[in-house]
Amino acid sequence: MPRTIWKGAVSFGLVHIPVAVVPATRSSSAIDFDWLDRRSMDPVGYKRVNKVTGEELEARDIVKGVQYEKGRYVVLSDEEIRAAHPKATQTVDILSFVDAEKIPFLYLDTPYYLLPDKRGEKVYGLLREALTATGKVAVANVVLRSKQHLAVIMPLDGALVLDTLRWADDVSGVDSLELKPEVLEPELSERERDMAVRLVEGMSEDWDPQRYHDSFQAQIMRLVEQKAEAGKIEEVGAEEEVEAPGAEVIDLTELLRRSLRPKAGEKAAAPHGAASGRGGAKGAAGRRTTKKAG
Repeated sequence: MPRTIWKGAVSFGLVHIPVAVVPATRSSSAIDFDWLDRRSMDPVGYKRVNKVTGEELEARDIVKGVQYEKGRYVVLSDEEIRAAHPKATQTVDILSFVDAEKIPFLYLDTPYYLLPDKRGEKVYGLLREALTATGKVAVANVVLRSKQHLAVIMPLDGALVLDTLRWADDVSGVDSLELKPEVLEPELSERERDMAVRLVEGMSEDWDPQRYHDSFQAQIMRLVEQKAEAGKIEEVGAEEEVEAPGAEVIDLTELLRRSLRPKAGEKAAAPHGAASGRGGAKGAAGRRTTKKAG
């Protein structure tokens, strides 16, 4: 079982779903090269150096600045920076629901699994089934490790996945590429199109992530095993888990009914017909709702 990094609740109308967040990925493909002194094998750290004078600085002499114009900075104190951090909460606040296929790959960042916690199994299953039936994903706000994230919650087999998203300002549009007309509207013959389609179809296969491997990682680890005669392993203390008070699950039907009531000043929504079909998911989130985890 992966290590729990966060505990709290998903806020779904007036319903709270107690959940625990665990990583859905591993960093085994990332090799960490540490700097060592070749004469003594002592670890080598980073010095705080004034880039103009070359003088080594004490931590107390360093302030943090944001470049406002070229060569001109605004200095911010640690107190001002701390005050700007989002307030840590124990809630994943669902903002809205959108079609799964509408979220492009570019926005997906880091996936996590949501696990039901503190007798929240029934409402956890309810949200998963509702998302599956409608082909929707939940767009939510969450603060993880003092950093605010936009995220989506989506069903995957029997579980729920929380995938953090990149903010819109962090994603460059295709327009920024300034693609030439011959790229956007290439002059292609029917024969060329047909041959390209047949080539793609001939190389098509079912997705199996186990078929693909990081050759650099494998080669480096072979070298490490061949050259290592002895070594040191530093034990790193596990991060303490934050125990969050679990929300009591009470009268689920009543909570759902109250959540559906129009708020003051709002008109009641027209009743829906049959739940919309899932259809062919074209976006990244859509694919995750229908594919099995590898």
